[in-house]
Amino acid sequence: MGVSLKDVAQRAGVSIKTVSNVVNNYQHVTPKMRAKVQQAIDELGYRPNLTARHLRKGRTGIIALTVPEFGNPYFAELAGAVVDAAARHDCTVLVDHTAGLREKELLVSQGFRSHVIDGLILSPIHLEAEDLMARTETAPLVLLGEREYQAPYDHIAIDNVAAARDAVRHLIDRGHRRIAFLGSRTGRERRPAHLRLRGWCEEVDAAGIEPDESLVVVTDGYGREDGATAMAALLDRGERPDAVFAYNDLIAIGAMRTLTARGLCIPEDVAVVGFDNIEESLYGATTLTTIAPDKEAIARLAVDSLVERLSGNPVPVPRRRRPGYTLVVRESTVPRPATAEICCGEDCLGMTGA
Repeated sequence: MGVSLKDVAQRAGVSIKTVSNVVNNYQHVTPKMRAKVQQAIDELGYRPNLTARHLRKGRTGIIALTVPEFGNPYFAELAGAVVDAAARHDCTVLVDHTAGLREKELLVSQGFRSHVIDGLILSPIHLEAEDLMARTETAPLVLLGEREYQAPYDHIAIDNVAAARDAVRHLIDRGHRRIAFLGSRTGRERRPAHLRLRGWCEEVDAAGIEPDESLVVVTDGYGREDGATAMAALLDRGERPDAVFAYNDLIAIGAMRTLTARGLCIPEDVAVVGFDNIEESLYGATTLTTIAPDKEAIARLAVDSLVERLSGNPVPVPRRRRPGYTLVVRESTVPRPATAEICCGEDCLGMTGA
């Protein structure tokens, strides 16, 4: 049988109410009394019944995180950060994915599983502002991702235009002028990439370089194969760039594979910058320069936003919150030291390492 509040109270020689106040971190408990109760808690190994605590507040203690796909390491890494952030609030995270399908995004946003969750953190691709405005579910919703919405929900996202401009400026500062953008989309599906594409266009233009639409390549998806195919298509039509800015790291990694297979050196022939700073970007034969969103800050702000709205206390109107990011410079844009052996082309295909 587990240790109860009564057991702790008897060990500490205080009332059950005092133990409850300490466990719930009420401020009016004196430091001396708090230390006395905490000692009893530690000695007995007491663990609060979180389920009962949440139920007393009319909550389940479960929040949901819904992302487009698990195959993209960025979302797996982000999910881990959300789980850690939620644990600090004694919350459990239910993780789901939509496979990038509009019908699934609508399903979860409109209250699917609302009977078992307190709130939802959602990273949508296809939802429109009118979909969110029509939402009748009362559970708090926090949006992630670069889509811009005029909707009454907190939205957590880095400044994608500024980040893209920083990535492209890094390439321009290193002397590159024919900078391709891999990962554009067409029609409605174009929107998840449009801010990074805008950043590419603005920074190229600011440098006095005419934006060349022939260097913008549409992809069917955002994976390694899409990047490899896009890079091959660009080279096959004779549009060899001297640098590539990819929508994400997976596209960049796929593009680097094609460049190496075609006998081109990275970064001597073509420099490459990605976006997301997934762990894989650090462990290729050529490490990848990339934009690193602060995933921990994104997760913390998303969870804190939900908890604030669940607290019952007055919360400001829906906020647009911008976590930070950094440009992590690695070998794909900065050559190895002259003393190091530089290998490129087919002879490098079997190499691994940072």
